[in-house]
Amino acid sequence: MAKKLLMGNEAIALGAMRAGVSVVTGYPGTPSTEVLETIAKNNDGSIYVEWSVNEKVALEVAAGAAYAGARSMVTMKQVGLNVASDPLMSLNYIGVKGGMVIVVADDPGPISSQTEQDTRHFGKYAKLAVFDPSTPEEAYTMIADAFAYSEKYDRPVLFRPTTRVCHSCASVEILDNTPVKEPEGFEKSSRWVIFPKLSYENKIVIEEDLMRMSDDFSEYQGNFISGSGKIGIATGGVSYSYVSEALQNTATECKLLKISTMPFPQKLALEFLQGLDEVLVVEELDPVIENELITLCGIHNLRVKIKGKLTGHIKNAGENTVDSVSSSVMDFLGEKTTDTTFSSSNNLPGLPVRPPVLCAGCPHRASFFAVKEATKGLNAVYSGDIGCYTLGNAMPLNMVDTCLCMGAGITVAQGLHRVESDRINFAFIGDSTFFHTGIPGIINAVYNLTDIIVVILDNSTTAMTGQQPHPGTGKNMMGNISDVISIYNVVSSLNVSKVVKANPFDTEAAKAAVNTVINERGVRVIIFEAPCIFVSKGKEKYAVDIEKCTGCMVCIKKLGCPAIEPDGKKTKINPSLCTGCGICSPVCKFGAIGGKRND
Repeated sequence: MAKKLLMGNEAIALGAMRAGVSVVTGYPGTPSTEVLETIAKNNDGSIYVEWSVNEKVALEVAAGAAYAGARSMVTMKQVGLNVASDPLMSLNYIGVKGGMVIVVADDPGPISSQTEQDTRHFGKYAKLAVFDPSTPEEAYTMIADAFAYSEKYDRPVLFRPTTRVCHSCASVEILDNTPVKEPEGFEKSSRWVIFPKLSYENKIVIEEDLMRMSDDFSEYQGNFISGSGKIGIATGGVSYSYVSEALQNTATECKLLKISTMPFPQKLALEFLQGLDEVLVVEELDPVIENELITLCGIHNLRVKIKGKLTGHIKNAGENTVDSVSSSVMDFLGEKTTDTTFSSSNNLPGLPVRPPVLCAGCPHRASFFAVKEATKGLNAVYSGDIGCYTLGNAMPLNMVDTCLCMGAGITVAQGLHRVESDRINFAFIGDSTFFHTGIPGIINAVYNLTDIIVVILDNSTTAMTGQQPHPGTGKNMMGNISDVISIYNVVSSLNVSKVVKANPFDTEAAKAAVNTVINERGVRVIIFEAPCIFVSKGKEKYAVDIEKCTGCMVCIKKLGCPAIEPDGKKTKINPSLCTGCGICSPVCKFGAIGGKRND
């Protein structure tokens, strides 16, 4: 068989294709995005792929496909599962006919998320099986197992890679496709209509199935025991890879338990615990395996000391690393780290701090700047949202006062208004987030007679996760031309008091748009329209005229554009970063910044 160098997300995607998936839905979110994109890229037309407007919609579309007997998959990041939790909690009580896998990428750290969440808890809460791969290679084969178990029990399953599994690369052996029967189609039945009586009856079956799954998973190839001794280590996910590497550098006998699934494989775990004095549990993020082992020891009166996050032997926040796991393992074994692999990084200087910033030429910078200039001296609060524009909180813009979750900028602003009605409340939201969860907030504001100003930052893409299309772009994930859902028309139909549009790079026009609505009442909406610099064509670069530059640094202090740099006592524009957006030119009152636009 041929081998390919694959990123973990690519391995998951190709593994799902090998398993015969026929409908794939999702919403972009790091670290999960590349799964769906890889399927779309390698699709021969036999698989339906879509970016849905949000994760709830994506899960429901995939559920419908599974009702009809097709193998379906939905992808999202861990906070996306919060959005999809309503259908998720009900779906297990109804079940599916075709295999359905819900890929939820957890983000320990977190590296690019609001929170650290452990999807294994969602599995237990929703009474769903969870698969937890440790490497890209394992993810490639395990996704097929997930489909098989889903069909065996007629229930959806969760598939939980973490960031390092998603974005690490490995040489993966590409296997032959798995034969899959054609979908039988939807058959009318009372099982598909959820009622309290049905939920009660099905819960009894679900609890029985969970016990059967636990027994099944005790025989599953991804769960196993290796080694021997009086002490043991239990681990799973990417932490298994770190533990395995650490154990290569020790002479101490140690028993190892690898856990790749939930429900917890109790029979296998009991076998592991026999004859042990103590166990170290290494896992991301929460003490899930640890709690299961503690429970087993209590039920079966096993005098085994369980050490881990609950005892302070493993850190309880942030992602595990090779270094942190090695240190914990060696401490547990009573050994010193002798391999320089684990200590060499301690001797290196730290990387320079590079805080995230809006890209040079980003239209959001221009939008924030215009609003800031127009609201000087006003008692205003600026509620933000999830997207590139969250970076508007950084100096020198300092234009994001709150950020909670997708769509919350509009609704948080409403709550602030109810407490301090004398303050002007702005709510910033991006175009993709507007379609995701922004519309209900605007409806709520209109319905409840709220005074807020909603600023929609329309850059014609889902920029933060890699320029994915959305309903306002006129193109879907399959590459088909679709009707453009006009943000202006949608907002206008909601009976807001005023809607204005402006190009944020035209600073005076953008400021005028703000001034047009600022003294009005009700829900007012400003739509700033300018494409993300990564989807628009390049423009002629700007430059600083050294003779005219006075060194006042106002261009740097007001904009914070990474292309504008100090040059001794003056400034210069880095041509490798400049995109020719031109917002810097009017900021300089001395006329020292110039260039020609190719509009």
